[in-house]
Amino acid sequence: MNQPRKPMTKHSLLRAILFIFGLILFLDGLLLTLQKKIHLGTLLPLTIGLFFLIYAVFYKKITDFITQHQKLKKIWKIGWILFMAWVLSLAGFFIYLTQYNQSINPNSKIDVIIVLGSGIIQGKASPTLAARLDSAAQIALQHPQAIIVVSGGLDYAETKTEAEIMSRYLVENYHISTTRILKEDQSTSTALNLENSAQILAQHQINKNASIAIVTSDFHTLRAAAIAKKQGYQNFITINAPTPLATRYNAWLREYFAYISGAVLREY
Repeated sequence: MNQPRKPMTKHSLLRAILFIFGLILFLDGLLLTLQKKIHLGTLLPLTIGLFFLIYAVFYKKITDFITQHQKLKKIWKIGWILFMAWVLSLAGFFIYLTQYNQSINPNSKIDVIIVLGSGIIQGKASPTLAARLDSAAQIALQHPQAIIVVSGGLDYAETKTEAEIMSRYLVENYHISTTRILKEDQSTSTALNLENSAQILAQHQINKNASIAIVTSDFHTLRAAAIAKKQGYQNFITINAPTPLATRYNAWLREYFAYISGAVLREY
């Protein structure tokens, strides 16, 4: 005769949740790391996922060991409290970033479109950069009088600058005239993207008070806007290009730390 199935206890449910969540995080981090996308946005899910898997599998042994050591038990509780506080702050950042991106009005008057670089792969725009250029092209087609500044220097192991690849992408895919495109090909960071672009615009008698659209990825808009404000851009909006879904939340996670470090280092 079959024995009645025991109801799932709260500990069993916790182990199951940790195992499933840990497996998702671990596989996500592992796959992206194998693709050589190595940064906090991939390494952190990999590490947290591995920890959750180990904890779920060896739950009883770990909890028994911790229970026998009072100091360790206190540290363990504090660790979980800090982790949950961090998760809540991360969720708050994601919500705030989403709301910020939804508040932008791309139909405003635009005189200049600055497209921030995001890497090239073997002489072609990376998926993230291609998304930025696609978004910039749509704005450019809606504002045919706007000048476009493509901004990005020479990547490691590449022979052509990001700016050159970006310009060619807009010309070949959207038939935008090269006379509208200015190339800023020296920068290696967001701050330099904007600083050098302003210098190029000044050479064409356009100052930072012009109506400017700064095109970047959805995860990057907050930091780009903060840097632009610090550099004296007065009348700008940020246009957010969608990050490919496969890497979107990893990029948002990385940006969480980048935004905090930028504030600590007084980049804005």
